[in-house]
Amino acid sequence: MLLPPAFANPALECGAGSQEEIGTCVAEDEEGVEAALFNALEAAMVTAAERDNTKGGTEMEAALMASQTAWEAFRSAHCAFAGQAHAVREDAGIATRACWTTLGRARVEELVRFSN
Repeated sequence: MLLPPAFANPALECGAGSQEEIGTCVAEDEEGVEAALFNALEAAMVTAAERDNTKGGTEMEAALMASQTAWEAFRSAHCAFAGQAHAVREDAGIATRACWTTLGRARVEELVRFSN
């Protein structure tokens, strides 16, 4: 059974290679996800503003920003845990970055769904 892209392991997607090569690959993936996350959040903010304008309020934008702030705190704490819990101490940084990428992909999907 294949997993959706948000749940794939970014470190495994990088294939075989040295720890340095996999680390570089995971870092590049993370950068791409961060850019996608930024764009998806901007699009979601536009959608929230449009919906607020039709309702005459600002509740949706505020709720989205509160949601994003909470999600960022969760991702930071959870991925720090994932890195610390990794069985191979030398791979803790890769595990942490892979976690950021995995959770970031899922958040992008959520924000894009909201924007549509």
